[in-house]
Amino acid sequence: MTTKTKTESPKTESLLKPKREEVGVVLSNKMQKTIVVKLDRRIRHAKYGKFLTKTKKVKAHDETNVAQIGDLVLLVATRPLSKDKRYALKSVIRKSTGV
Repeated sequence: MTTKTKTESPKTESLLKPKREEVGVVLSNKMQKTIVVKLDRRIRHAKYGKFLTKTKKVKAHDETNVAQIGDLVLLVATRPLSKDKRYALKSVIRKSTGV
């Protein structure tokens, strides 16, 4: 009998779905290794055509605690890390001016 091992070919690796990335502003960094980020998205009203801004607050994992309040950050979707955390910090795009 021969045993088959599962290996991914380079062809199937390119077909994998990329992770979802979001850009948002840090609202809070009071927790250890966790930040609260505000994600904005603009939608168009179906009937009137007016653009509306929808806002969602999400919790993200910040392993090194580098993000500060007001920073513009890039988040990447991950597996569920806790009850509320579904994102991880990928990078800080722009630091806050600290007004």
